[in-house]
Amino acid sequence: MSYVDEVLELVKQKNASEPEFLQAVTEVLNSLRPVVEANEELYRKNAILERITEPDRQIMFRVPWVDDKGQVQVNRGFRVQFNNAIGPYKGGLRLHPSVNLGIIKFLGFEQIFKNSLTSLPIGGGKGGSDFDPKGKSDREIMAFCQSFMTELSKYIGADVDVPAGDIGTGAREIGFMFGQYKRIKGMFEGVLTGKGLTYGGSLARTEATGYGLLYLTEELIKCHGESMEGKTVVVSGAGNVAIYATQKAQQMGAKVVTCSDSTGWIYDPEGIDVALLKEVKEVKRARLTEYAAARPSAQYHEGRGVWQIKCDIALPCATQNELLLDDAKQLVANGCKCVCEGANMPTTIDATEYLQANGVWFVGGKAANAGGVATSALEMSQNSERLSWSFEEVDAKLKGIMVNIYHNIDDAAKRYGMEGNYVAGANIAGFEKVVNAMLAQGVC
Repeated sequence: MSYVDEVLELVKQKNASEPEFLQAVTEVLNSLRPVVEANEELYRKNAILERITEPDRQIMFRVPWVDDKGQVQVNRGFRVQFNNAIGPYKGGLRLHPSVNLGIIKFLGFEQIFKNSLTSLPIGGGKGGSDFDPKGKSDREIMAFCQSFMTELSKYIGADVDVPAGDIGTGAREIGFMFGQYKRIKGMFEGVLTGKGLTYGGSLARTEATGYGLLYLTEELIKCHGESMEGKTVVVSGAGNVAIYATQKAQQMGAKVVTCSDSTGWIYDPEGIDVALLKEVKEVKRARLTEYAAARPSAQYHEGRGVWQIKCDIALPCATQNELLLDDAKQLVANGCKCVCEGANMPTTIDATEYLQANGVWFVGGKAANAGGVATSALEMSQNSERLSWSFEEVDAKLKGIMVNIYHNIDDAAKRYGMEGNYVAGANIAGFEKVVNAMLAQGVC
C-alpha cells in the first residue's frame, strides 16, 4: 500500500464521524500523490502526512450567555489550531448552527494550504460556534461574543493565533470580541482581523475575498486568451463574498445575473443591482424576496437553482458542497468555461472531476478565495507597524498576491505533468512550502 493510502486509511479510522474533514483530506492527499511518490522515503521517515493531517490542538468549550428574556443559553465553541510551521495560526470564526468539530477541522486543514499560497507568513487554523446570530438582538450578540472570547482569549494572541471573521461573524461580532479580549488582557494588540477602521482595521478587507476571487479569475481568463468583458456570470450566495465578487465582476465588464440565500435565489437578466443587494443584505439583513419586490426585472425562486442559468463563468460563493454533480452537468451543457470557488469547498469531488474532465477551467477555494486571508495578513502587518495603508495600496497588494497565486498553481501543476489541473497545482504549491518549513524545524 502506498504511503498516501496508508495515511488516508489512518485518517478515516481516527475521524470516521467527520465527513467534511475526510472529504478535504482525501481530495488534498490524492492530488499530492506525484509529490509524495517523488519524496516517499523522506516523507514517510518524518511522518509528514500524519503530522499535517493531525491538528496541533483542538479546543472545544462551553459558551453560556443570557438572552433578552433572561434565559441562559448554552452553545459550543471551537478553535482548531492546525499547523503553524510558517507563521501564527490564522483563520476565521464561523457562527452558524451547522458548525461542529468536523467542519472546523475541514476548514482549518484547507486553511494551511490557502495561507501558504498567499506567500505571507501565516499558519492554518479555524474556529467558531453553533450559535446562530440570525434574529438575535445586538445585546444578545454582544452577550454571546463576550462569553465566547472569555474562553477563547486563553489560546490566542498576535504572535500565536489571529482569528478573523467568517460566516455569521462580521464587523459587529469582531468588535464585541475585540473589546472583550482587550478588557481581559489589558492590552491593545492585533489579535483579530476584520476590525473596524477606527481601531486597527484595514481598508479593502470587506471587499477582499470577492475582489481577490475576480482578480484570479481575470488572470485565468486572460492566460487563456479571453477577457472578462461581456461575459455572463452566475454567483451563488448573497453574503460578503458574493456581493463584492458581483461588484468587481461588473466593474470588469461582465454581467452577473444571479445570487442566492438559504431560502431561494434570484435571476436578474439585466444584471444584479449591487446597491440594492447591499441594502437588502447588509442594512436590512432581509431575504432576497425583498430584492425581487424592489426590482421589476428580477425573478425570485424558492430553493436552489442558480447553476441552471446559462453562463460563461460560475462563482460558487455560499457554503460547502453546494455545487453537485448534476449542477456540474448542467453548467457543462450550458457552455460554462470557468468555475472559480469563492466559498470553502462548495463543489463536491465528483462535480469537480466532471468539470475538469469536460474542459472547464476549475480553480478551488484554497487558491481562488485566498484574498480574504491575504488581506487579513496585510491587516496584521499594518497593526505591527502601527500604520494604516490607503485602499489603493491594499487593493494593489491584493491584486498582486492573487495574480501570483494563479501563476504559482499553474506552474506547480505543469511541473508534475498535470497542466490545467489547478486543484492539484494549489495543493502542491501550498504543501511544498509548509513541508519545507516542517522539515527544517525538526519533529515538532
